[in-house]
Amino acid sequence: MILMLCGTSDARELAIRIQQQGHNVLTSVVTESAAQSLTEAGLPVRTGRLTVEAMVKLIREKNTPVLVDASHPFAEEAHANAMEAAKQADIPYIRYERTGLAYDDHELLHVVSSYDEAALKAKELKGSVMLTTGSKTLQIFTKHLLGDPDIRLVARMLPRLDNMEKCGELGVEQRNIIAMQGPFSREMNEALYKHYATTVMVTKESGKTGAVDEKIQSALELGIHVVLISRPEAEFGTVFDHFDGVLDELKSILGK
Repeated sequence: MILMLCGTSDARELAIRIQQQGHNVLTSVVTESAAQSLTEAGLPVRTGRLTVEAMVKLIREKNTPVLVDASHPFAEEAHANAMEAAKQADIPYIRYERTGLAYDDHELLHVVSSYDEAALKAKELKGSVMLTTGSKTLQIFTKHLLGDPDIRLVARMLPRLDNMEKCGELGVEQRNIIAMQGPFSREMNEALYKHYATTVMVTKESGKTGAVDEKIQSALELGIHVVLISRPEAEFGTVFDHFDGVLDELKSILGK
């Protein structure tokens, strides 16, 4: 049974394609909402984070011949754990990562390499700052931006209880929380920017499927500064940015 780490919407589609090729696949996700989406597609799924040790144990229990890592581009710990677990279990590791986006130079686009850099750039620009980077790194932005009289910090994230509790603990006011499930249309992005009088939008470079291009393009057209956090650099070894590459590699490894 192939073990597949899933962290994006296209990972779900890839898992379906792998299953349609006649392979048994066990998908692994972190959240219950992601698990529900996979279950509805008829895919076996386990939920929760995996340490290296837990992943090796699972690989051996399921007699896994290959590990497919289709977790989110920014899930650095998951990537590292998966590569190490595959190494320890002596099985092939395949990385699927959707194609990154290429942006033309724009005076309102600021590309940075870390969350701290993004927070400092937003602090420099000031105004109404909309975060679309999730809750995991929220404390980095609250540390730098909350308390500045020239900054309104608006956080857009998934509508989960733990996210709302974290916002409260970090001092983000309820009126500055957007709790919504994406992906968002161009029209919705524009409406939110206008409602919160956004002057700075902070996002991650995650690829086309996550609708990052629409989010950025609509912001730039409205004259909004965009702080874009580039993808972490990692040496994956065997990596593909298209489904057919993964399927062909699996065929080469498994013989079907």
